[in-house]
Amino acid sequence: MDADCAEAVWQAGLRWDRFKVGRVRWRHDKAGAVLLRRVLPDEGWADEQVAWVWPLVAGHHGRFPGGGELALRGARLRAVQVPDADWAAAQAGLVRVFTGEVGFGDVAAVQPSSVPSRAEQLQLSGLIVMADWIASRLDGIDGLEAVSMDAARRRAREVWAELGLRGGWGKLPVPGPEVFQNRFDRGPRTSQSLVLEVARRMPAPGLMVVEAPMGEGKTKGALGAAEVFAARFGADGVFFGMPTQATCDPMFIQVREWVERIEPGLGSQVALLHGKRALNAQWRALLEAVAEDPDDDFGTIEEDAAYGLPQSAGSDGERLVPAEWFLGRLRGLLCPFVVGTIDQLLFAATRTKHVMLRMAGLVGKVVVLDEVHAADVYMSQFLKEGLRWLGQAGVPVVLLSATLPPAQRDQLLAAYLSGATGDEHEAVGVPRAAGYPSVTAVWADEHGKPAHVVEHCGSWRGDLRVRVSIADEPPAASRGSGDVVADLVQERLADGGTALVIHNTVDRVQETYRALRARFGADVGLLHGRLSAADRATRTADNLALLGPEENHRPAPGERWILVASQLAEQSFDVSTDLLITDLAPIDLVLQRIGRLHRHATSRPESLREPEVIITGFQDRGNEPPWLLPASEAIYGRMLLLRTAATVLAARGGTWSIPSEVPSLVAEVYEGTEPVPAGWSDAERDAADEDLRDRRDRITKAEQFLLTRVGHHGEPTLAGLHRGGAGELGEHQARALVRDGDPSIEVQLLTRDDRGYRTINGRSLGLNGDASAEVLDDILGSTVRLPAKLTTAAEEELAPLPAWRTHPWLGHSRALVLPANGGARLGDHLVGYDGSLGLVVGPRKAG
Repeated sequence: MDADCAEAVWQAGLRWDRFKVGRVRWRHDKAGAVLLRRVLPDEGWADEQVAWVWPLVAGHHGRFPGGGELALRGARLRAVQVPDADWAAAQAGLVRVFTGEVGFGDVAAVQPSSVPSRAEQLQLSGLIVMADWIASRLDGIDGLEAVSMDAARRRAREVWAELGLRGGWGKLPVPGPEVFQNRFDRGPRTSQSLVLEVARRMPAPGLMVVEAPMGEGKTKGALGAAEVFAARFGADGVFFGMPTQATCDPMFIQVREWVERIEPGLGSQVALLHGKRALNAQWRALLEAVAEDPDDDFGTIEEDAAYGLPQSAGSDGERLVPAEWFLGRLRGLLCPFVVGTIDQLLFAATRTKHVMLRMAGLVGKVVVLDEVHAADVYMSQFLKEGLRWLGQAGVPVVLLSATLPPAQRDQLLAAYLSGATGDEHEAVGVPRAAGYPSVTAVWADEHGKPAHVVEHCGSWRGDLRVRVSIADEPPAASRGSGDVVADLVQERLADGGTALVIHNTVDRVQETYRALRARFGADVGLLHGRLSAADRATRTADNLALLGPEENHRPAPGERWILVASQLAEQSFDVSTDLLITDLAPIDLVLQRIGRLHRHATSRPESLREPEVIITGFQDRGNEPPWLLPASEAIYGRMLLLRTAATVLAARGGTWSIPSEVPSLVAEVYEGTEPVPAGWSDAERDAADEDLRDRRDRITKAEQFLLTRVGHHGEPTLAGLHRGGAGELGEHQARALVRDGDPSIEVQLLTRDDRGYRTINGRSLGLNGDASAEVLDDILGSTVRLPAKLTTAAEEELAPLPAWRTHPWLGHSRALVLPANGGARLGDHLVGYDGSLGLVVGPRKAG
C-alpha cells in the first residue's frame, strides 16, 4: 500500500508476485491471524491458548472468520509472499521484536495462564477494536526510521489527552443505609429496602428480577442496587435500558441527577443513546451550550456524520457530556453511563459486524432494564441471548416489571444462569415469590452451580379496590365508539374530575377524540404516536402537569379534563386519573393502564371516590366467544384477548385488589389456569394452537440473527462467530432486526408556497430547504412517524431536501411536503396534518 515501504521490503530480499498481488484480497487482519497460528506454537504456546488468541487479531475489523477462511495456498499465496524460509523468519522475528518492545522476555512469557470465557474474549476484542480506532487518529509516519515504541507511546498519550476519554466512578465504597436519603432526599420504601438488602447479600454477580406495582419506586430501587453491585463487584458504570425512546428521555435526566449525587461533576459522563436523541431538548442543550466554536453548531467528529455532534467542552474546560469520540457510531455503549432503549442491549446479541464494541460497552457495567414484560416473543430471543452472554461475563443485571408473566420470568432466569454456569438451563427450579412486591435473584455459586434467593414484602401503600365495568361494543353499532365513550364520560364526570381513555390504534384514538371534543370542547386532550415531535413533547408535558401529583395544577373542583391516548399512556407515564376507559388488551397491559388510576394522593370528586376501569373494544356474547375488535386482535393475538375477556367478564361488577391481585391475574391469563366459558373452549383451543405456531415461527425467524448460532453456545473461542451473520447495520436497520413487525419510518412535515418551503408552523426554509441553526428546531420538531402501511411508498417517493443532503442531522431525513389545502398523495393514501388531530391518513379519492 506504500511504495517506498514496499521497495524497502523487496530490497531486504522478501519477494511476492508484483503482477498479481493487487488481485488477491488479503488484509492484515487475516494475515496476522495466520502468522500467530504458525509462530505461537513454535514458541511453546499450548494449542488451546493459540485457539482463542488468533481470532482477536483476525476479527479486529469487526468480523470473526472461521479457521477455514484463513487458508491461502498456491498462486494466491505466491501473489502476496513467496513461500520460503526468509518470509517465515521475518514474520517470527517481527513477533519476537515487538514482544520484547512491550516488556516481555520472550514470546513464551506472554502465554495466558487460562482460557477466558467467550464473553470475556468478546469484551477484549471490543477493547482491541477501540484501541485500533483510537490509533487510527494518529498521524501517519512516512519513514521507517521514525518508528519506535517510545515515539508510539508519546503519540498515544497525546491523542488520548486530545480525545478526553475517561471511565466512570472508579472504585466505590459499599453504600450504607443512608444511601437512599443521600441520593433521593428521602428514606427507602419497604420494597426498595428489600432490593438493597438482596443486592448486599448476593455473594456473586447475578441477575435480580424486581417485580413491584406501578408507582412503587422500582427505578430508584434499581439505581440503589446498581450502586451496591458496582461497589461490591467493581463495575465502573451503568447501562439503563428503557422500552421506548420516549421513556428514555425523562430517565436520562433522572440518571444524570443520581450520578451527580454520587460524585459531583460525574453527571457529564451520562449519555443518551437512541436513534432520535437529536430531538431531545435536554440532550441538545447540553451539547450546544458548551460548543467551543459558537459559529460551528455541529463540529467535526470522525465518522460521525449521522450525529453531527458539537464540541462538548466549554471555554472553562468543564464537560457536560461524554467525550465526542464516545458519541460516534457504534461507540455509545462505551460511555461510562448510558440511558438508551433496550434495543442497545438487543443489538449486542446479534451476529452483526462490530458487535464486540457493543459487548465491550456492557461488560464492566451494571445493566438495568425497565419494563421487561414489554419484550414480545421475537425480542425476547435477543434479550435471552444477551443475558446469556452477560451471565457468562459476570455482569450484574437488574430487571424491572410490574406485570411479568411467570413463564417469561423463568426463561430470563434460565438464560442468565446458562451463561453464568456454563450449563444449559431450560428450567431453573426457582420458586415463585409468595407475595408482591418481590425480588428474585440468581447467580452461580463457587462451584459453578445455580443459586437463588426469593423474597417478598408488602407495598408501601394499601390495596386499591378497582371496580371493573364493561361497555359492550357491538361490531355493527349505529354510532361510532367515540359516542359510546362520550356517553360514559358525561355520566361519570357529571360533577367534574379526570378521565383517561386508552385505545389500541391511532385511528380509534382520533375518532374518539373527535366525538369527545364535539361534546366537551377544550376539556379534551389528545396524545398518540402520530403527533409531530414538538406537539407530542408539548402535550406530554402539559398532561403530566395536569394529571401529575401536584394538587394545585390539577383541574379545579367541578372542572373536567379528559385525555384520549394510544398505548403511549400505558407505562412510564406518571399521571393519576379518576376514571379509566380502555380497549381490551392482554391482562398485563390492562393492569399497566390501571396503574394510571389514583396513582397519586390527590383529592377526587365524591362520585369518583371509588376507582373504576371500564373496558370496551369487545362485545360479550354469553356462552359464545366474544366479538373482538379486529385491530386489537391483529396487534395482540386472539388467545390472550379471549383469556383476558374471560377474566374481565368474571370480574364484571366486582373489584380487583390492586396491586396484590396483579401476579395472580397475570398468571391466570398467561398460563391458562382458569378455564374460559364452556362455549368458548374450542375457540380458545384453536387460538392457543395458532399462538403456539406463531411463537415457533417467530423464534425460528429470530434464531438466524442471534449472536450465537443454534447449537454453538458451547464453543470455546470466537472463531467463526460471524458465519452466516449480517454485515454492519445502521440504527434503523438494527432496530428492524431486533423488533419483529412491520417497519415504519419517520419524516419531516413541511409545506410549500411561492417562496419555497416552510415548516408546519410557518417558518420559511427558502427554495432549497434552509437547515441553519435558526430553523433547525422547527424542522426537527416537525418529525412524525408514518404508519407502517406507508413505509414502502415513503421510501420510494420521499427524499431529503437539497440543502439537507450534507447536513449532519438531516442528511438521511425524508421530507413530506403537504399542500396548503388538503393532503399529500403518498402511495394509495392521502396524508395530512391537523393541528388538533395530528397525522391523518385516509384512502386516496378517485380522480
